[in-house]
Amino acid sequence: MNDTVTEAMIEVRHLGKSFGANQVLRDVSLSIGRGEAVALIGPSGSGKSTLLRCLNLLAVPDEGTVRIGDHEMNFQGAATRMPKDAVLAAFRARTGMVFQHFNLFPHMTVLGNVMEGPVTVLRKTKAEAEAKARLLLGKVGLADKAGAWPEQLSGGQKQRVAIARALAMEPQVMLFDEVTSALDPELVGEVLRVVKLLAEEGMTMVLVTHEMAFAREVADRVAFMRDGVIVEFGPARQVIDAPAEAATRSFLSRFHEGRPAVA
Repeated sequence: MNDTVTEAMIEVRHLGKSFGANQVLRDVSLSIGRGEAVALIGPSGSGKSTLLRCLNLLAVPDEGTVRIGDHEMNFQGAATRMPKDAVLAAFRARTGMVFQHFNLFPHMTVLGNVMEGPVTVLRKTKAEAEAKARLLLGKVGLADKAGAWPEQLSGGQKQRVAIARALAMEPQVMLFDEVTSALDPELVGEVLRVVKLLAEEGMTMVLVTHEMAFAREVADRVAFMRDGVIVEFGPARQVIDAPAEAATRSFLSRFHEGRPAVA
């Protein structure tokens, strides 16, 4: 076992996942180091989001192994015994996940949304949870929105609240699933700046993204997926600027040089 694997925060081995007759992931293996940011790119239906969801067991793999930190889950198809709810919840708590759509609680203020998980799951006191929530809202540039309701926010603001809410659970890993795809173009930058800040602070992250300029600038490595397999995996600028595989080159040729990733 090499040093990269030994030091990995995330390790996936021989992962397979099907939905009925559709095999979405095929023998996927991936190792991500502590503090590393990895972007998953590829066409729709290539398995990117399914791989991300398998990392925190929102989608249960049919076969293979998933390890986050020092906690590992093994899957053997029908023979797999899913752990008890408490064990599963503890495993998922190690990953913060932010989706395309914000999924904020509409009946709670911004502050309440960020406090809810730490109070109900981590058993923090309300005072502890509020102090941490206010710090995180400041981090994502929304300290002045603590008392606002989700319906009063722009899409970019909602997504930043969703990031703060995930961070409040003190995850070891952050997973981002196309977090800018539902936003108007003028709001994309404010969300990407927050993700870039987390990368600079050394948060281990996996990002499914179609923002190639952002992936090139922020990710340490990029994995190009097609048809449920990782076709190419390497340093971000190498994969995006000079891909080795014809399939990667074909995919990236569809993208214009585009807007700057992050101001």
